[in-house]
Amino acid sequence: MSAAEAFIPAGVPLHKRRLSRIETALIARRNVLEIIPSYAYQRPIISGEMLIRWHMLADPGGMKRVMLDNLSNYPKSEIMRRMLRPAIGDSLFNADGAEWKWQRQAVAPVFTHRNVVALAPAMTATAERAGAKLAAGRNEIVSQMLTATFDVICDVALSGREHFDSHTFSEAITRYFQTAGRASLLDFLGFPPWFPRPGELLSGLAVRTMHGMVAQAIAARRAETAPPADDLLDHMLSAEDPETGRRLSPEELVRNMQFFIVAGHETTALAISWALYLLANTPGHQTRARAEAAAQLQGRAAGAADLAAMPFILMVLEEAMRLYPPVGLLARTVIAEDELCGRAMRPNDTLFLPIWALHRHEMWWDRPAVFDPDRFSPTRRPRDKYQYLPFGAGPRVCVGANFAMMQAQIILSTLIQRFRFSPAAPEPQPVMTMTVRPEPGLFLNVEPA
Repeated sequence: MSAAEAFIPAGVPLHKRRLSRIETALIARRNVLEIIPSYAYQRPIISGEMLIRWHMLADPGGMKRVMLDNLSNYPKSEIMRRMLRPAIGDSLFNADGAEWKWQRQAVAPVFTHRNVVALAPAMTATAERAGAKLAAGRNEIVSQMLTATFDVICDVALSGREHFDSHTFSEAITRYFQTAGRASLLDFLGFPPWFPRPGELLSGLAVRTMHGMVAQAIAARRAETAPPADDLLDHMLSAEDPETGRRLSPEELVRNMQFFIVAGHETTALAISWALYLLANTPGHQTRARAEAAAQLQGRAAGAADLAAMPFILMVLEEAMRLYPPVGLLARTVIAEDELCGRAMRPNDTLFLPIWALHRHEMWWDRPAVFDPDRFSPTRRPRDKYQYLPFGAGPRVCVGANFAMMQAQIILSTLIQRFRFSPAAPEPQPVMTMTVRPEPGLFLNVEPA
């Protein structure tokens, strides 16, 4: 890679001194990625105390123990659950143990390789629509990609989107992220979990909007007399705990569907958007990606059968998700005594998993701040499986990871073949509420290739 292509994309400010509790709370509310101290990018684990003992782990071996070997000892922290509970309750993403296991078994068939490939024509149609909506000149990319991917997740989840208005739903998601999805000052001041957080109260309208659309779609499905559709809703309606015979309640059904609709299009849209930002700032990589796509596609939109012939497109997406993982910071609660990287874990300690820092860590990556898709070349030395975690790992790895990556490859390759992208505004800032989004948006100039 030439020096001209050694592009260091937008990151977050790093602090080198210990922050006070109030400083941490205020910074976390603005952008939780900024609470990760500079030395978390240089050491496998760091620890501190702020009402409770806390640790930040950015070590592949430690991640394996937390996510696989001793998974039950590290459930999601109450802070994370509280941010999500108004929208998704104790659905699959928030559940643990047996409750998680049977819900996971219920949805897994929807995301088998065969079923994901069968959805490729819908993804190709989405790529065509996304290309048609891009106008020459200045475009805000994230909103356009969210609209594009929303269509596909509705096909997966509900076999259509006739009960949804994508613009209204997207606005409700953003409102939720900006309210309940932000860290609360009360968490850092030691207020008990039962004390209402302002964000939870302010998120009410957004939650009612999203739940109302989902509930309407479920009610319409229950009223149908046609044979069941082989979609996510069909699997959720028929899901049954094999040990207890319990089925999802109406509220649980709404909350599970809500989670999949949001997560299923948000992750993909952000991966494409960040990839386009990175390519817009590295003309050499963009030319290489366009040449690869054009040689395979010859002007048409991509399909599933094309993807193996476009490895560089996949490498760009993987590098984009290294630099901008969908969720940059996770939190766990320690249940019983354990040891991670030689550090004692005690009951009720909080363990942070800064995926953002793990992906930019000086111990694990060569020139970690630089955009370099070739680090994901199949000819490079294999990485530790727990060094790169855009979708998590272990039993709780994202069930829709293959779906998200196929859709991202189809849309990105179609767009990069047909258009040239260049920066149209100052660099966006990566800000994490629930996901890592570019703020105040991602503006690129677009022109036909």
